[in-house]
Amino acid sequence: MANVFISHRKVDVATAQRLADDVSRAGHDVWFDEWEIGIGDSIVDRINAGLEGTSYLVLCYSAADVMSPWVTREWMSTLHRQLDGCAVRVLPVKFGGSAPAILADLKYADLSQDWDLGVAQLLKAIR
Repeated sequence: MANVFISHRKVDVATAQRLADDVSRAGHDVWFDEWEIGIGDSIVDRINAGLEGTSYLVLCYSAADVMSPWVTREWMSTLHRQLDGCAVRVLPVKFGGSAPAILADLKYADLSQDWDLGVAQLLKAIR
């Protein structure tokens, strides 16, 4: 199964965790900060390790805006790896709001309208 990194803002943590649970139940290895970063861990080191081993970065965005510093670094570094020829994809997931302009041409899974359909579409994109 695939290695999947869930990128989200802290204000969306409950919704992102629900998504992480669904992706994990589908058999994929999920990197989710609440599960992977412990007290005393270097946040930067743990995120970097998660990003290096991922095949898919699921970019969760909402009306809270996607442009938090951490989320921005996560998807930009993944996009850079993709442009360098690495086999990694950014998969946008809409909880609400709109994606960054540079990702506007990517089809997204819309979980704000129909959770089950959106998750099914996301899982189909994860091979």
